[in-house]
Amino acid sequence: SDHQRRHVREITGDIPMRSCDRLQEALLQCHRRMPEGPARRSGCRHLNKAFAECVVAEACPEESEAVRSLCSSGGTSLKRKQCEDAQLSLSLCLSRHQREFEQR
Repeated sequence: SDHQRRHVREITGDIPMRSCDRLQEALLQCHRRMPEGPARRSGCRHLNKAFAECVVAEACPEESEAVRSLCSSGGTSLKRKQCEDAQLSLSLCLSRHQREFEQR
């Protein structure tokens, strides 16, 4: 719906989201097809996750790549520590975007 599209635009702000457009459209289509409730949640979950990951990767490419590579599997305590650091960096990056948006 137009409302959902506007909401997504509010969240993503001025980040160039063209690479996520197809996922966004697919997610909106999924929402149109499925009645609200558990069926929609499970039926649209994979698109929801893919779209969210796409938005995060667009907003904070380096931080999100670091999380992907450092947190992908178990490993040494050093790798676990690096994974935690990477997650913190990603979180801070997303917070910066959120603050910028809120100040507009």
